[in-house]
Amino acid sequence: MPGPKDLDPSSSPRALLGAELRHVRERRGLSQEQLGQRLFVSGAFVGQLEAGTRRMRPELARMLDEALGTGDFFQRNCGATNKSRYPEHFAEAAEAEALSTAIRQYAPMLVPGLVQTPAYARAVNRAYDPTAPEETIDEWVEGRMARTRLLKHPTTPLLWLVLDEAVLRRETGGRAVMAEVLRHVADLARRSRVIVQVLPFSAGAHKAMEGSMRLMDFEDAPPLVYLEGPSTGRLEDDPATVAKLRFTFDLLTASALSPEKSLALIEAVAQDYAHEEHP
Repeated sequence: MPGPKDLDPSSSPRALLGAELRHVRERRGLSQEQLGQRLFVSGAFVGQLEAGTRRMRPELARMLDEALGTGDFFQRNCGATNKSRYPEHFAEAAEAEALSTAIRQYAPMLVPGLVQTPAYARAVNRAYDPTAPEETIDEWVEGRMARTRLLKHPTTPLLWLVLDEAVLRRETGGRAVMAEVLRHVADLARRSRVIVQVLPFSAGAHKAMEGSMRLMDFEDAPPLVYLEGPSTGRLEDDPATVAKLRFTFDLLTASALSPEKSLALIEAVAQDYAHEEHP
C-alpha cells in the first residue's frame, strides 16, 4: 500500500494534515485517547490536531511518525502548517480563532483585536515597539485587520466581549482614534454582530483582575482558552482549567453592565472624545 503523499501547502495545510492524521489513526485502530497515551498528550489534544485547531510541532511530528509507522511523513509536512504572519506566542491562538464557532473574551486594558480599527491597531503596535520600522508596523496592522474579516459573516463566530471600563478610558492614539474605535464597537453591537458588556470601575474587585482571557469553542474539537501577557501567551485545553475560566467569564458577565447600558456608555464616551477633539 502506498504511503501518504506530501501535502500541498497552498490548500489549507493544517486541515489536510489533521485529516491525514485522523485517517491514519483510524486505520491503525486507535482511539484519540490511545494515540494520546503514546504521545504523552491528552486525547483532546489529538482531537484538536485532527481538527486543525492546534499546531503540530516538529518533535510531536517525529513521535507521530514513530507511533503510526508513517516514515517521516508528518515530519516532512508539519513545517507548512507552522508558517504564520503572527508573532510566535499568538500564532496558534489566531489560527484557532479563525476556526471557532464562539469566542468569549475579557479585555482588561485594550480594545480586542477583532474589533479594532486600523488607526487604533497602529497606535497599539507602535506602543508595543516604539523603534520598529514603519514597514513592520504596516505589516502588523495588516495582520490585525485580516483577523477582523472573521466578522464579515453575519452570525459566525459568536463574539461576546466583556470590556473593562479601563478599555474605554485609556486614551490610545489620541481622542479622534478613540472616538472612531468606540463608535466602531458600538456599530457592531447595534447590528447584533457582537455582544458587548462593560465591566464598570464601580464593580470593584473581580475574579479576572490578573489578566485577559479568550474562550474558544469549535464544532468538532474540544474548547480552548487563550491566556495572554506582555509578548507572551499560551493555549490551555485542560478540561478543568477551561471549565474554571468559563465560570470566571460567567461571573464577569453577571457583574458587568447589561448590553443596553454598556452600549449607551460606549457611545457616550465616544461622543466625549469626539467633542474634546473638536471643541
